[in-house]
Amino acid sequence: MKKWMYVIFPGSGLAIFLVFFLSHTKEMEQREAVRQAEVTRQLAEADAAKKVAEEKAHKDAQARAEQHAAEEAEKAAVKAAKQAAADKEVKDATDKALAEGDKFAQEAARLEIELDRLHKEKDRLNRQAFETAQQVELAKVARRTAELEEQRTIAMIADKAEKSYLTRMPPPPPPPKS
Repeated sequence: MKKWMYVIFPGSGLAIFLVFFLSHTKEMEQREAVRQAEVTRQLAEADAAKKVAEEKAHKDAQARAEQHAAEEAEKAAVKAAKQAAADKEVKDATDKALAEGDKFAQEAARLEIELDRLHKEKDRLNRQAFETAQQVELAKVARRTAELEEQRTIAMIADKAEKSYLTRMPPPPPPPKS
């Protein structure tokens, strides 16, 4: 009898298990179908919400892209205007500097001509002063020569006069005879 117990108790446990299992299997299938339907419904809602969110995000992205493009265009226009103003300012400054440079170059050329004229005038005046000094020196030499000639002539005349009997003083008269 003992051997039959090994088969009867597990067999009866198996039969009880199968009864409960089969009754709960149907219930579990129903619950699984309800759960599947709920999951499908939630997925459908999530997909719909996702599509709505994607459309909204797409519209927002397009709006931001348009706004960004407008801002970039405005920045580019402002930058181009600033660059044009800076270019104009540089061109005006360059033109002014070139005009001043030309004016100063003309002034420098005029001053060079004036300097050259003044150098020539200075050379002419130096030559004239030298010639005048030379003439003064020649006149001094001529005067000295004339003075020496005059002194020589006076000395010759004095010598001749000394030697001449006419210029000698007569001897003093003899004392009166009283």
